[in-house]
Amino acid sequence: MDFYSLTDKGIAEELGHRIRSLRLRRNVTQQALAEATALSLNAIKSLESGRGKLSTLVAVLRELGALEQLDGFIPEPPVSPIQLAKMQGRRRARASGERPRPRSQRRGGSPAW
Repeated sequence: MDFYSLTDKGIAEELGHRIRSLRLRRNVTQQALAEATALSLNAIKSLESGRGKLSTLVAVLRELGALEQLDGFIPEPPVSPIQLAKMQGRRRARASGERPRPRSQRRGGSPAW
């Protein structure tokens, strides 16, 4: 599926449909899933309609025995050996972002007076 062609809402709805399908394949009712995860029935219904919270998703995947699917969802990014050597075993804690350039060096050249 090409998720880039969907809106954010469309992606959330697709994930909700997949969670519902997984629940049905495991033959679990929404009520039973709500009780097993200590969530409300409305939380399960919201998740399946694409309006759930991330914490609800994690709890449901745990109960349905599908937490390993998260590795395929957002895999751990590999670190190159060169980058690892530069960081001397430390983990990166924050992004540096772009440094703002002086106004005179921005596109268009000189500042507008």
